[in-house]
Amino acid sequence: MTAAGSGNGFGTTAWWGFSPALDLQAMYMDTSVEHLHMSEDGTPELNILLVGSADGRHILKTMCQAHRRPRRKINFKERDLLEAIFRFWKNPDPQSFQIEHLWDLRLRQYLGARYDARRGVCDWDLTMKLHEHGAKAINSREFFRWRNTGLAFELREAPYDVPNKTLASGRLLRHKGEPMPARGYWGDIATGPFVTFGIETEETSLLKTVNGLPSKSAQDISLYNVTAMFYELSYRSCYNPPTASEEKDGSPRGNEEDPATLDAVSSSPATEDIRVHFLPLDCLPRLHLKSKYQRLFNLVFFSCSMVHLLKPDLRLVSAPKAILLVELTNYLPDLRKEQVSEFSSRVTNLGSEAGFVPVEVPGKEVFSFFRLGDPPEMAEPGL
Repeated sequence: MTAAGSGNGFGTTAWWGFSPALDLQAMYMDTSVEHLHMSEDGTPELNILLVGSADGRHILKTMCQAHRRPRRKINFKERDLLEAIFRFWKNPDPQSFQIEHLWDLRLRQYLGARYDARRGVCDWDLTMKLHEHGAKAINSREFFRWRNTGLAFELREAPYDVPNKTLASGRLLRHKGEPMPARGYWGDIATGPFVTFGIETEETSLLKTVNGLPSKSAQDISLYNVTAMFYELSYRSCYNPPTASEEKDGSPRGNEEDPATLDAVSSSPATEDIRVHFLPLDCLPRLHLKSKYQRLFNLVFFSCSMVHLLKPDLRLVSAPKAILLVELTNYLPDLRKEQVSEFSSRVTNLGSEAGFVPVEVPGKEVFSFFRLGDPPEMAEPGL
């Protein structure tokens, strides 16, 4: 055991992303529909490829805010295994998933000799890593609670003593030289789920500061953002938070006041134009070999853990003027400043080698943006 610990807080199982959720239609930068495929009914189709976006946050936000954009069609287990998972979830035995013990084991391995000073390590990572990159809404109380116990959000006054078994995953571990199946928690224990919905919001009142400190926590912002997204998904209009008097008397607001609007919304589901296709995890290196994927995708997203798959072949499945978004490592506390900078430079090089040109997008420094350049001109014979 080293003084620094293992430095594996990222984990091997991704349960959430390390950047804020995006409305992917907005990230298409209002590019002209001339580069979009047309469906049979003449509706433009925006084809998006997500590589490593395991938690679906971008899909959710894109679906919820689809009503804000011109109409487009947005396109992308074994039974015995699923039954075994469901049986495990239903098992009432508290010993079946001892998350307190598993969490502590991960924490001790991660921190090493720093375990007894974990409060100081937590404060350092929060203020010198996450806050420095703009995640100032995450406060020390909620961040240390997460780091120490695995409990990120407390939305009600009640004991949180039931383990979340949906966060359990299986691995083969070696015991006395033999592979043994084991179930545990091998996700992130360093950053936490606050970044996804808890550091950015359209409701600017939640971002106000008092004496230089945020007035609202990442939990408050997350709750508002998720509520607003599901409101938009249901009513196809932007969410307006209730005033104090409306909360008191239960007065309706927004589309809830108009039964005709409600009828129109219910007869036209917000998800009718969106399809999600799940592709095999190892399909990307061979995707360009299938004709149906060639020059198809208008927008491609890579998580920071999957950039090793960003190869020149990506150009072959990208539509003209396609947008490439790559998640950076700003919110990974394990990395030093120079490592974060080196990763950003590596992403720029990989994007350029694949034929994409960097694009500046103010306010989105946690991502690298690119647009597919024009294909290289062929030299004339004899030159």
